Amino acid sequence: MNSNDRFFASVEGIVGKGGILVSEQELEPYAHDEFATDEFSRMPLAVVKPATAQQVGEVVALCAESGIPVTARGGGTGLSAGCVPSEGGIILSLERLSDVVEVDTKNQTITLEAGATLAKLYEATGQAGLFFPPHPGDEGATVGGAAAANAGGARAVKYGTVRQFVRGLDVVTADGRLVKLGGKAMKSSTGYHLMDLMIGSEGTLGIITGVTLSLMAPPPATMTLVVPYETAVSAIESVPPLLNAGIVPIAVEFVEQYTLKFSEELVKKSWPAKQGDASLIIIIDGQDDEALLALAEKISGILEQHGALDVLVAEDRERQAEILEIRSMIYEALRPGTAELFDVCVPRSEIAGHIGFVKELEKREGMRLPTYAHAADGNTHTHALRRSVSGGVFGDELPGWQEHHLTARREIYADAIRRGGFISGEHGIGLVKRPFMRENLGDDVIAMMASIKRALDPKGILNPGKVLP
Repeated sequence: MNSNDRFFASVEGIVGKGGILVSEQELEPYAHDEFATDEFSRMPLAVVKPATAQQVGEVVALCAESGIPVTARGGGTGLSAGCVPSEGGIILSLERLSDVVEVDTKNQTITLEAGATLAKLYEATGQAGLFFPPHPGDEGATVGGAAAANAGGARAVKYGTVRQFVRGLDVVTADGRLVKLGGKAMKSSTGYHLMDLMIGSEGTLGIITGVTLSLMAPPPATMTLVVPYETAVSAIESVPPLLNAGIVPIAVEFVEQYTLKFSEELVKKSWPAKQGDASLIIIIDGQDDEALLALAEKISGILEQHGALDVLVAEDRERQAEILEIRSMIYEALRPGTAELFDVCVPRSEIAGHIGFVKELEKREGMRLPTYAHAADGNTHTHALRRSVSGGVFGDELPGWQEHHLTARREIYADAIRRGGFISGEHGIGLVKRPFMRENLGDDVIAMMASIKRALDPKGILNPGKVLP
């Protein structure tokens, strides 16, 4: 029996016979996340599926003893190769830890195992008459993964990212110990805030096995506005005046007209605004429909002074859902022709300038770079397309697209950094953005992060090679 066989036997003794996968066919789905190409794919040594947090701890302790890297994985929906296995390492899949542990209506919290999906989270909170504001996107993602990546989404402008709603974490340390960080209390000034270190650390400092999230009462009424503009820049430039007027919508989404054609084709539904080159989607909430109509009237007045061609109100739930479906499916619609989806975040005042830069880069490289954005929080998403496009349909691959893609990656990150922004707003760093971390944060900050990594993971087994350059 070789060393791998001995390791597999020891793991099987912890998680049971069905809890470890070793055949190539079984391992392949775990060799990648949802990054658009196979540039960062890598086969794991094994996939281990513990059923309890105690088993997670025992497996990690065994890996620490054996020097085998451990990469935790939730739904595998990430876009930065953050849950791709490290060389010679295992995937620790948390899919079997999927229970809703408790919904506490008195404290307005929900506690779930890390492998519970966002769909299960939203279902449980809805049944309890409560509301979890962040909506990072793919509901197949898990709550542990959302916390580990500090996921964001369209509602961050009013409610914040997942970080603002994490009240407590159950974490397995690099030597296999189980620790509890935070809890149900709303405030704590008790020692270092270790929970915040884990949020957004992408499994490099500890493995999240359970999450307690704060909830709130749902808004009584919501309304969706679609606002077309002649140009992308005029749409973006109208957002600060809106916010400066004291109006804080749930979401302000920017979309380009030609990008929407792909999504319309995919879902077989029609975008309500046909004028101009771009639109804003503005979602507002309030006490009742009368209050929302008054707020919509105020918003209309402000935006029409700043270039809005029209303000279309979707009052009924069916039309609101249709608009949001078209917007939410843009990524899936563009995915067949995408080389990479960028995720930069700049100060709000710099969004228009950054999108203008992307348009110039598009012409220079001869590569379509469709862009949409969470316009009120500065998070901008640009697709680098490797195929030609026409009327919402993909054509052939572009000659030399690989070189143009790498140039676009480098230039888009550099422009975001020049504007005081960051190379990731909500998707995380993983392997994809790691080479740009030093340029973004500087040597001193990277050194501090490296010190924390060494202190919490002295053997370097937790998702090594991710995040830090």
